[in-house]
Amino acid sequence: MEAELPLVLDHRSRVPLAAQLVGRLRAAILDGTLRPEHTLPASRRLAAELGVSRGVVVRAYEQLAGEGYLESRGSGGTRVAVRSDGRGMASSGTQAASGREQTATIDLTPGRPSGAPFRDRDWRAAWRKAVAEPVEVELPAALGTPALRAAVADHLAASRGLTVGADDVVITAGTSDALQLVVAALRGQSALRVLMEDPGYPTARRVLSAAGAAVQTLPVADDGPEAAQLAALAPRPDAVLVTPSHQYPLGGRMPVKERLALLAWAEANGVVILEDDYDSEFRHRRMPLPALASLPSAAEVVLVGTFSKSLSPWLRCGYLVVRGTSGQRLKNARTNLGTPVPGVMQSALANYIAGGGLARHIARARRQYAHRRELLLDRLGGRADLQLAALDGGLHAVIRLQPGVPAGRVAQEALALGVRVVTLASYFAERAPENGLVIGYGAPTDLELARALDIIAGILDRTAGGPA
Repeated sequence: MEAELPLVLDHRSRVPLAAQLVGRLRAAILDGTLRPEHTLPASRRLAAELGVSRGVVVRAYEQLAGEGYLESRGSGGTRVAVRSDGRGMASSGTQAASGREQTATIDLTPGRPSGAPFRDRDWRAAWRKAVAEPVEVELPAALGTPALRAAVADHLAASRGLTVGADDVVITAGTSDALQLVVAALRGQSALRVLMEDPGYPTARRVLSAAGAAVQTLPVADDGPEAAQLAALAPRPDAVLVTPSHQYPLGGRMPVKERLALLAWAEANGVVILEDDYDSEFRHRRMPLPALASLPSAAEVVLVGTFSKSLSPWLRCGYLVVRGTSGQRLKNARTNLGTPVPGVMQSALANYIAGGGLARHIARARRQYAHRRELLLDRLGGRADLQLAALDGGLHAVIRLQPGVPAGRVAQEALALGVRVVTLASYFAERAPENGLVIGYGAPTDLELARALDIIAGILDRTAGGPA
C-alpha cells in the first residue's frame, strides 16, 4: 500500500531540504503515520510533488535506509522497515514456537560491511548481464578474466592513484587465498619468514602459519612499524605484512616518512612488502595517504586488495597487484594452481565496476558509515572513562577501557544482553594486550547500533559506578 504523504518543506529555511525531509519522514514513522505495510512514493514523483530535485529525495531515502527506518526493494519500491516503537518488522524466521517475538543479537563484530550493494539495481543489472553471457566450456583464466583485471586496474587508478595495467592484477578468492598464494610462490628451501604487526589481523596469522610460513611479530603503536624497529631486526624476514592505510585494529596510518623508510629498508634487504590496503576507500576525516605500491622505489611491493570490506565477504573475491620478480613468481604459482573464483562471479564484478556501480556504492556507503561514526561519537565520545580510537576511517572503532573495567567481562555481559563485541586483546600475539573492545559499525542499522551502544554504556555505568 502506497503511503499518502502530506509533506511540506520550507524552502527558505537554513536547514537543508534533504535534512528536513529526513526529519519529517522519521517523525511520521515514529508516530505511526507510516507503518511497515506502507510503500513510499518513487523518488522522482515525490520530488516533483515537493518541488525539489530528485537528489534531495534520494539522499533522504538513503539516510533513512542507513538508519534502519526504510528498506529499498528495487522494483518493489522503498518500504517502511520498522514499527512506531522502533522495532523491526517480524519475518517468518523471527517467531518462537510460543508466538513470542525473538530478540536477535546485534552483531558488532568488525569486518562486516553493509549489505546495501546487493539491493541496488547496479548489482542486479551486473549479474543479469553476467548470466546472459554464453557459458564457457573452458576454465576461467588462471590469473583472472581479462575484463575483471582491467576493471580492477581502472578502479585502483581512480580510487588510489595507482598506475597499473591489467597485466599487473591477479584475481584471488579474498585475502586468505592471497596470503596462501604468497607463501606457495615465495617460499624457498626453508619456511618463508613473514613479519606481522602486533597487534594485527588474527586470521592472517593463522592463514600464514597454516600455509607453512614462519610468522614473526613486531610490536607496533597506532601508526604501525617504525624504521628504527625494522633496522634492528635479526634475522631479517623474507616478507613483511603491513596495514599502512589503516592499521588493523588500532586505526592509525603510517606517515609518509615511515613509508619511504620502509621501502628503503625493504629494497636494501631484499624484503617483499605485502601491503594490505583493505580500508582505504572509507576515510571520514583525512584524505588517504598514497599506497606504498604507488611510491617510487625499487622495493618489491605486493598490494593485497579485497572486495570483502567494500562489498561483502560473501563474495570471496579480491586481487593482488604484483610487479618484479616476486610478481612473476606469484603469477606462476596462480597459473599452476588455477583460479578459485567462478567465471560468472568475475563477469558480474567486472560489469559492476565498469558500469560505475562500485564507485556509486562506495560513495553511498562512505556517507552511511560517516553517519554511524557520528552516532558512536554522540553516544560514547563524551565519556571520560574510555578512549575512542580508529575513527579516522574504516568500519570499526576501538574502545580503550580503564584498568578496573575488564573488557572480557564487558563483552560477556553485552552478549548476555544481545550485543556481540570482541575484545582488543584477541588481536595481540606476543606483546602484552591492551584492555579494550573492537566494535564494527558497518553491518548494523543506525537503530541497532544506537541500541547496542546504549547497552554498552549501561554496562560501563554499572561496572565503574556511573559515567566519569
